[in-house]
Amino acid sequence: MNTKFDFDANDENRIVYVRKVAVKDLPEEVREQAGGLESLYAVHSSDGEQLALVRDRALAFVLARQNDLAPVTVH
Repeated sequence: MNTKFDFDANDENRIVYVRKVAVKDLPEEVREQAGGLESLYAVHSSDGEQLALVRDRALAFVLARQNDLAPVTVH
């Protein structure tokens, strides 16, 4: 869960997608680090690559905006 990602890559598409993820559906290593939470929020690039997992939706949007990305919610 603490893997660094280079958000400054030369990707012209700056849209990222934020979606709620059930902790039970994540790999065991991630579940162990979730601190008892039932869900996390994933930030994905436009091609579907998971860029980050964070505690809540607001944090996902802040993370994206701090990295000059445009977050949108996915259901």
